[in-house]
Amino acid sequence: MFPVYLALGSNIGDKWGFLEAALSAINELPGTRIDAISPVYETLPYGVEDQGDFLNLVIRIETDFAPEVLLDELKTIERATGRVERKRWYEREIDIDILLYGDTILRSENLNIPHLELEKRDFFLLPLLDLDPGIRLPGSGIFPRDLKITLEKPYIKGLSRIFFELRNGFVCLNEPRDQLHSS
Repeated sequence: MFPVYLALGSNIGDKWGFLEAALSAINELPGTRIDAISPVYETLPYGVEDQGDFLNLVIRIETDFAPEVLLDELKTIERATGRVERKRWYEREIDIDILLYGDTILRSENLNIPHLELEKRDFFLLPLLDLDPGIRLPGSGIFPRDLKITLEKPYIKGLSRIFFELRNGFVCLNEPRDQLHSS
């Protein structure tokens, strides 16, 4: 198995609920387990600015799925979690992106690994660095920690005091659900 890094984001409706449902579904995929979960970042929207702020995080998983099959599984999870298809960069109930898949470099019509926007988005880079500060990008050997200071525009507003954690193999929030609000 290879370490695979996924980015998750939500900016509409019950953001915490969508993220929690997606994390649980990913953790339940056959031959897949979540190894680590970054802190949750509150971020400005990317691309289309006239919409709500996002909650973003990155997870590291191990999986038996090939990259294209994993993408299909993640799209199924997005739909099952309640994602409605909209124009590019518009609000999302849940968005799951494959950032890195081991040392794989893949360019296809449906999937690009490393993610084409990885070096431009602080809400990808900082949570990725939370999980693996010494990580290098496949092919280039670039350290993402060296990229974060060259971003054109910062999107991260701050860290959430609420976070997800793994307890006995299950995804849990550090606060009771009734204490959450969709900020």
